[in-house]
Amino acid sequence: MKMRMEKDSLGEHEVPFYAYYGIQTRRAVENYPISGYGAHPQLIRAMGMIKKAGAIANWELQLIDTRRAKAIQRAAAEVISGKWNGEFVVDVYQAGAGVSFHMNANEVIANRANELLGGRRGDYALCHPNDHVNCSQSTNDVFPTAMRLASVFLIEDVLAATGDLAKSFSRKAKVFDRILKSGRTHLMDAVPIRLGQEFAAYATAMRRCEGVLEYALGLLKEVGLGGSAVGTGVNTHPKFQKLVVKHLSKISGQALRATDDLRYAMQSNLAMSVASSSLRNLGLELIRISNDLRLLSSGPNTGLAEIEMPALQPGSSIMPGKVNPVMAELTAMVGFQAVGADMVTAMAVQAGQLELNVMMPAMAWNVLHSAEILKNTMRVLRTKCIDGISAKEERCRYYANVTIAIAAALNPYIGYAAAAEIAKESVRTERPVAEIVLERNLLDAITLRKILDPMRMTTPAAPIKGAVRKTKKNTGKY
Repeated sequence: MKMRMEKDSLGEHEVPFYAYYGIQTRRAVENYPISGYGAHPQLIRAMGMIKKAGAIANWELQLIDTRRAKAIQRAAAEVISGKWNGEFVVDVYQAGAGVSFHMNANEVIANRANELLGGRRGDYALCHPNDHVNCSQSTNDVFPTAMRLASVFLIEDVLAATGDLAKSFSRKAKVFDRILKSGRTHLMDAVPIRLGQEFAAYATAMRRCEGVLEYALGLLKEVGLGGSAVGTGVNTHPKFQKLVVKHLSKISGQALRATDDLRYAMQSNLAMSVASSSLRNLGLELIRISNDLRLLSSGPNTGLAEIEMPALQPGSSIMPGKVNPVMAELTAMVGFQAVGADMVTAMAVQAGQLELNVMMPAMAWNVLHSAEILKNTMRVLRTKCIDGISAKEERCRYYANVTIAIAAALNPYIGYAAAAEIAKESVRTERPVAEIVLERNLLDAITLRKILDPMRMTTPAAPIKGAVRKTKKNTGKY
């Protein structure tokens, strides 16, 4: 490989001749061969936006001349477009605070700007990574801003996917609204419920998750850009903070807010913690719902088999004809990953000391990774599973009629103790609850039919007027 020689404060080092990155990036690649994972494209994009906004603000404040400022802006715009993603080669596990990734960006933009100015890669006389691309900036305010902005982009995508999934559940809720089935608590028979009601509740859960995600977005949009090294704004113009955030808002299309306390924004990563926990909570809901779907579709002959999911692939290498609930299984596994990523983020968030938290690369990787896999999973869960679910109405109706928990509807008319005796006898003898009630002459047949109507049990209902309670003491009408 043809190499060029560059120099930094530690001395000289070889860099691949055609690379747009420079010596500090090369050192990081050699120092941190950890995971093989590179920065998320949205983090690279956010960094390009910050560098473009910085160049505009520095030019307006006459801190960088016009030619350099335009070259940096153009190079940064190319980074935003994804043109140079392959030049971002630093592992996600790297030096604390994201210094290595930040310098990777500074070097790529500086070398591309040098080309645009008529120079060559590695010769920083025309445009220097630190003096020009990083003017008025520090890793300590740039990297947290970049990871927050990247998180905003991805969580907006997660929000869209969550909303689409909620709509799919709502559509199924309407289709299944009149399908009666047995409810289950403790995985045991419970009073009847409509299949549509179960799916409507899944839709509501997704909408509640949307609210939590939106709250996280609000916190993420408060940025500390302009704080420089320790949140005091050292080496920045007094107007730089508001100016650079204004331009970053315009470039990103996000209503970002310049924080009123730069020290807080540098010390605390509350926003990342809330973002991570909102993704975790979404993951937990998805795990729960996916487990429900697996139970409801279990069978086809020895399980509940109340719904049927689309068949996507053969389910066994040995059992012919077996089909598994693969999308529900996938969803649970991705949810587990989001829960684990949140634990890493939580540990990183609490690990800050004094003016800086150096564990930000771990936060960035885990939050962005969770958001990426959750949005993708919800999309395939919706299109390949939820939208194609069908109900097995006869099976559902059978369970609704045979559940012994319908005895609960008798409580207001014959009392809890008598209803419990009937339920126990129904289990022991495998006879219907209604048959035992009539045999014991506790209620007349017409009234009993009204009371034990499974559909009536699926909504609040006023007591049946005129219901006769037939007991030895003949208590009369209800």
